[in-house]
Amino acid sequence: MEYKDITALEQGFGHVKQSPAERGTLELIVVRPEVNQRQELSEGMLDVEQGLIGDNWAQRGSSETEDGSAHPEMQINIINSRLARLVTQQQSDWKMAGDQLYVDLNLHQDNVPAGTRLSIGEAILEVTAVPHTGCKKFAERFGREALKFISTKEGKRWQLRGINAKVVKGGKVAVGDSVRKMQ
Repeated sequence: MEYKDITALEQGFGHVKQSPAERGTLELIVVRPEVNQRQELSEGMLDVEQGLIGDNWAQRGSSETEDGSAHPEMQINIINSRLARLVTQQQSDWKMAGDQLYVDLNLHQDNVPAGTRLSIGEAILEVTAVPHTGCKKFAERFGREALKFISTKEGKRWQLRGINAKVVKGGKVAVGDSVRKMQ
């Protein structure tokens, strides 16, 4: 994959900033059945205990918990689809970011702070306080410039790497579903 330079990323940032603030769209669902495996779904089931059914979140565990079990505040990873589009050449590359839900919604920390509830399809998710940050894998997949771009002070405020959430009400979600901030 050809990486974008910082100038191209900065020029495209305005489009990311124009993401809808209150009601957006679920544009992609991805399960990770095994480490480094990705499968796109047209619809999925979100479960309070298991997260996205078919995803390895519960089995994979986390280095962030004392006992190595899955981190309950990192159950679902959500990224802005406009950011995914900005750092990739084509939509088929989005899934390599490693997130499960790709949404066209403003993820700025002032718009979706921890505790915000999002209605997607039949499910309700709650944004958690655990930050979703870029890593070595993100740089390998999308370039060092992309990692630098999302890691700036402004990139962190816009939560360009995405947000973590947990399922508070399970249900079916499908590509094209409305993603709505609940009041």
